[in-house]
Amino acid sequence: MGLGGCIILIAVGAILTFATDWDMQGVNVNLVGVIFMIVGLIGVTTFSSIYRRRRVVVPPATPVVDGQAPHHHRDGHTDGYGL
Repeated sequence: MGLGGCIILIAVGAILTFATDWDMQGVNVNLVGVIFMIVGLIGVTTFSSIYRRRRVVVPPATPVVDGQAPHHHRDGHTDGYGL
């Protein structure tokens, strides 16, 4: 269930709790609305904590090179092999 589903649960629960005056035998509509709102709030907190954990910034895989690499001239005498 995504964020939209959680918000819909909260809205339906609020409507059932505060905006209706239905009397159903064997069902407490106000309690059902409160349960929907609680489940929706739990869903929103869970979704936001998972989304925050998922938003990890990954550094680029290739290194950034500033300028050109220095050129090394190897003549056989000054690189340690000709001594």
